[in-house]
Amino acid sequence: MSSNAPIIIAVDGPAASGKGTVARKLATEFDFAYLDTGKLYRAVGLAVVRSGGDPEDEDAATDAARALDLQTLDDPELLGDDAASAASKVAAIDGVRSALLEFQRNFAASPPDGKLGAILDGRDIGTVICPDALVKLFVTASVDIRAQRRHKELLNRGTPSIYPRVLDELKARDARDMNRATAPLKAAEDAVVLDTTELDVDRSFAQALRLIGGPVREALEDADGA
Repeated sequence: MSSNAPIIIAVDGPAASGKGTVARKLATEFDFAYLDTGKLYRAVGLAVVRSGGDPEDEDAATDAARALDLQTLDDPELLGDDAASAASKVAAIDGVRSALLEFQRNFAASPPDGKLGAILDGRDIGTVICPDALVKLFVTASVDIRAQRRHKELLNRGTPSIYPRVLDELKARDARDMNRATAPLKAAEDAVVLDTTELDVDRSFAQALRLIGGPVREALEDADGA
């Protein structure tokens, strides 16, 4: 990494593992730009569904990805189950991934607001989007714990939720994400694994800092001295 290159942190992991919370807290800690790449796929999937299309239709999904208005990433419906399910389906389509690849890499290469670094969280950041990231964190947890978290999150938002259904949906999403031909969900070979099964939010963040904080702080010191 050259002295003026942004510091990139890649955070990957399955749904409801806590990766988004950890990534946001890391972004605040280091004052880095943050991108939840999963919202890109949720926005594409939801756009297809709203148009009456099938998220597994390659042409419809690819067209939606190419026409994506990033301002829609603030749409509260992106947090719903329909968007989540559609996102996993469109993410398996090569055309969609290609259409969104450039945006994600541009965000990492030129973080907005003059930030010194960028944190991207998703499922293929460390393996595909930013394989040269300074540090890579793979956040995981048991599927039962992840389902409990997702179930509680939905109830807290006032969204009806049935735990067995949430568990089945997470298992199905895991299978789709891990077995797709293009950019399957997996930890990069040089990623540090953070298992949050028995950790709350604060302990997960503290452990993440212990795992990757050193190299990031060193890079920031180098940037300040450049």
